[in-house]
Amino acid sequence: MSKNSIKEKNIIGFTINGQAVEAEEGWTVLETARYNGFHIPTLCYHEAIEPSGACRLCVVEVREGDWSKVVISCMYPVKEGIEILTDSPRVHNVRRWVLEMLLAECPASKEIQALAAEYGVSSSRFASVDKENQCMLCGLCVRVCNEIVGVNAISFASRGTSKEIATPYKVPSTACVACGSCVTVCPTGAMQARLDQVRGDISQRTGHGHAH
Repeated sequence: MSKNSIKEKNIIGFTINGQAVEAEEGWTVLETARYNGFHIPTLCYHEAIEPSGACRLCVVEVREGDWSKVVISCMYPVKEGIEILTDSPRVHNVRRWVLEMLLAECPASKEIQALAAEYGVSSSRFASVDKENQCMLCGLCVRVCNEIVGVNAISFASRGTSKEIATPYKVPSTACVACGSCVTVCPTGAMQARLDQVRGDISQRTGHGHAH
């Protein structure tokens, strides 16, 4: 395809790991990479929900002219002529740092342990506050409840080191429709453990699936 036809169709051409690829205007690097079969690890990303860049695991290296930088691919827009590296030494170094932090933050998550092992990370230099914690506070559960289900049954509560995912007043939410979407999108298994706290006793539900 010629450069003229690329521009006419609003198609952007660049490379990923040396392979020429094309993307529609408005696509992100992650979307283009997945479309073309390139693997980029993610935890806080789900195609049905707007990206937030919370976990930083999807980093890639962008080269353009004489400079390069590491960016999060889920939010970085494609640009004509750039070069994307998904597995460069800089990328691997950043991912290992991210995984060390995640191991310290949610050491009980089997999913994070497995992903860390893929990058040769078996321990963390960072202190772990709660050995039983699985939640990385990525917010996917909150956003799917808000953006997709539309009921806002859960949200972030408290601040700083006390920040957590919870229902108002930490009691079963009457807004929860027990759809399980929060469990489906959770990347670490944390929501499965707290699901009953969110939805309450299913046997007491009446009407259209709402708790009363």
